[in-house]
This record gives sequence, structure tokens and C-alpha cells, in this order.
Amino acid sequence: MSELLKMLGCRYPIIQGPIGMFNSPRMVAAVSEAGAYGMLALGFIQDPDEVKKLIDEIRKLTDKPFGANLMLINPQNEKILKILAGAGVKAVTTSVGSPKEIYPVIHDLGIKGIHVVLALQHAIRAVTAGADALIVVGSEAGGLRSLNPESSTMVLVPLVSDYVKVPIVAAGGIADSRGYKTAFVLGAQGVQVGTRFLASLESPASEQWKKAIVECGDGSTTLIPALNMRVAERIIITPWVKQKMDDPEVKNIAAELDRNPAASGNYERASFGAGQVSALIRDIKPVKAIIEEMVS
Repeated sequence: MSELLKMLGCRYPIIQGPIGMFNSPRMVAAVSEAGAYGMLALGFIQDPDEVKKLIDEIRKLTDKPFGANLMLINPQNEKILKILAGAGVKAVTTSVGSPKEIYPVIHDLGIKGIHVVLALQHAIRAVTAGADALIVVGSEAGGLRSLNPESSTMVLVPLVSDYVKVPIVAAGGIADSRGYKTAFVLGAQGVQVGTRFLASLESPASEQWKKAIVECGDGSTTLIPALNMRVAERIIITPWVKQKMDDPEVKNIAAELDRNPAASGNYERASFGAGQVSALIRDIKPVKAIIEEMVS
């Protein structure tokens, strides 16, 4: 058994990529029940009672291990960590910030911490700060990105593995058994999967979002600066996004995107976040089927 699997306590070294708006206990439980590591996304949650409610709902559906992602800008992280430790969570991931201050708290609670990094220098600093493992995210991944030039998963994972001794989890461009197996060759002990699970039967994403992923072709995603302009996000180039990209008068597409189209009903301007790996996803399948194919 790898060091990473010992940390996670699950059957397969596959971590569900946490997506903030999709804290679905059904989704987390489905991933854990299938042998992988389901993840809550607690980065923007500051109400401890909401965290407890989510955990209770997951525990009604599975007794398998699961974890949570903490964004280090959240002032309630210490309270949240105590709740997670009390619920028996053994490993969490951390992102968006320096792990230096929070990792002593994580370790005092008997939890292992896996820090998300986008570059080699960040990986080295995270290990120095106490990270027990790293999620190394290549430029093709979905979600939030930096505005700096970045390396692909194929380059970044082996590069980081040359410089650190802690377990590495590869993220970005992984949707099937080919990507899964390649990650181990590159030096990783496991993978984090986001977009492929987003386009699953149990995913709480809208049918329009899932359809956009399945129909996404080669080169059909792009990075746009987020509203605060300090980070970028990868989204699918829908007809509306393409129109705005071609309009020299539009300076910031993010300001006009609809972040909650399910409430407004305006899917034309929807922000469909997804990784480049969308081009490899051609159907909507149950989480269990996705994982079984991946490890086959």
C-alpha cells in the first residue's frame, strides 16, 4: 500500500476534485462508496453548523472515508478542522494561500494535510511548511488558476517529484484509465479528478453544464481572469463566450458571466467551468462506472 493510500484510508488513490458550489453529500458518498476519496469543498463555508450538517448527511449514505478541501483564506478553518477531526476525517486538502500557519493545527488534530500547488517553487515551500503530500495541478486543469505562465501536468508532476520526497497526487487532464496510469509513470501516487466527476450521473451540475462538457471539443476551453483579476479560471467556450472573446470592447468576460444560471434560467451567459480533458469525455456515467474504468 502506498503512503498516499495510508493517508486516505480508501481503496483507490483517486481524490474527488472539490468544487465549491457542489457540496453534494450524495456525490461525496458515491465517490467514497466506489472506493475513492470523496471531498467536501469547504473553502467558502464559514458556518460550523453547515459543516456539521453536510458531514451528517454524508454519514447517512456511507461509512467509507472522505475528506474536505479548505481554502486558507477562510478565517473559520480552525473551527472547521476541529469538526472534521471529531467526525473521523483523516486527511484534508488545502489551497489558495500559504500552509505555514494552519499545518501545525492540522497535525495537532491528528490529520494529514495535502496542499494544492501549481508550480515547483510553491511545492518546495509547501513541503517546508509541513505539507504531508501535494496535489500537483497542471495547466490543463479546470478551476482557479494563477495568472502566471504554467506547466502542463506531463511536465509539472515529474518536475516536482524530482525535488520533493512527499507523496504526489497528479491533477489536470485525467478522465480515464490512460490518464490514471500515466500519472504513476510520471511519479505520482494518485490522482485528483474534477471534470470527469462533474459530468457524472450523481453530479449536482445542471444538465446544460454536463451537456457542454460532453460536447466540448479540442481547444474548446479558455482561461479568463476572475472578477478580482488576481486569479484566472478555465471555462468552456460557449457561443456567447466566443462572441465576447472576439469583441475588442469587452475587457472582462467574467463580469458578464452568469454564475447561477439555475436560479436565473439564463444559461446562454452561463459560466461552465471545466478542464481541457472535457474533449475526452463523451458520456454521462455513474461515478462507480467512471472509477471502475479508471482503475481497470
